[in-house]
Amino acid sequence: MIELGVNSVLFGDFNFATACKHIKLANYDGIEVSAIKGMCEHLVLDEWEKQGKEVKHIAEDNGLKLLSMEVASLDEDRLTKAFEAGAALGIPIINVGPGGKSDVREDLERSIAQLKKMSEKAENYGVTLCVKAHVGSAIYNTPTMLYAIDKIDSPAFGLDMDPSHIYRVGENPEEAILSILPRVKHIHIRDCKGRTSGPGSPFMQICGRGDINLMAFCKNLVDGGFSGPVCLEIIGASQLSLPEVVMIASESYGYLNAIFKYLGAR
Repeated sequence: MIELGVNSVLFGDFNFATACKHIKLANYDGIEVSAIKGMCEHLVLDEWEKQGKEVKHIAEDNGLKLLSMEVASLDEDRLTKAFEAGAALGIPIINVGPGGKSDVREDLERSIAQLKKMSEKAENYGVTLCVKAHVGSAIYNTPTMLYAIDKIDSPAFGLDMDPSHIYRVGENPEEAILSILPRVKHIHIRDCKGRTSGPGSPFMQICGRGDINLMAFCKNLVDGGFSGPVCLEIIGASQLSLPEVVMIASESYGYLNAIFKYLGAR
């Protein structure tokens, strides 16, 4: 069955306890812990051994599963710490971006080489490393995702599919998911208005408010047998009030839960 979560970056202006309390009130199953340096570090990887038990206890006290962690960076030192933390805290999936620039062959090869190396390292910790196609980066569309999964055969490597990035490079996510689904192990989900470089305001990222055919996307996920985490990832929410942030999470939950219940996946 599909498990719904929220990337804690949405609550970047609030502490982890506040994030967990309100994510649970919105009825989500779990949380993706943001460990993105310079953006939102609810888990500070340089101090994870001191902070980790508290993070785990806060999530458990609120009845939330630790579904995944977003690190973003491909830096080996940070990823090694993320793997250690994931193994110790029971966080099974570590999410990163690909880095590099689109349509620069050297960047694509460099990104894949690093992902291959770090996936093999992730195997030793019993966690999975996932990368998502990202607008403007080396891996950014279906062809580059297919190229990456062809080159990386580690069982500890997977794709983190984000329909908003695929939509914004001119593809239709509900079609793109079909060719990569066997290697998709995590979903970052949000909506967007238009095929622009950015996803728009946080309110236009609420699932159901934008232009992406999320119903068809979710149907193809379920029909294809996907059973990993589906985590709401809303960016740009800094300086929003707590009620506004909770509204974003709650409205998206209602939309996604209704779809997945209709599809028999919840």
